[in-house]
Amino acid sequence: MTNKLFRFFFPQAHPADIKRKYKLPDSISLNIELTKDNWYIAESSDIPGLFTQARSQEELLDMVNDAVLTYFDVPKREADYVYDQLQIGDEVVRYHAQLKTA
Repeated sequence: MTNKLFRFFFPQAHPADIKRKYKLPDSISLNIELTKDNWYIAESSDIPGLFTQARSQEELLDMVNDAVLTYFDVPKREADYVYDQLQIGDEVVRYHAQLKTA
């Protein structure tokens, strides 16, 4: 509910506008591993030091977006996501969740 109220006052900017404004790449390559204890670990070969982890594929997409937005200093009021899908093997995960703006 907090994120919906926040987005009412600060609408999500279009991802293409965010990419242009903050010079984000159109796409990124990720090396994704599934650990023995079922964590997804993602590391970018395009963006040095970009690393994140999550318990599910859907959460991983949220976390990748959060990591990229943080890396490029995109204010939370402007965007929750810039990449709306993540391909893991033959499976495509689409963006549905919304990050909390704490």
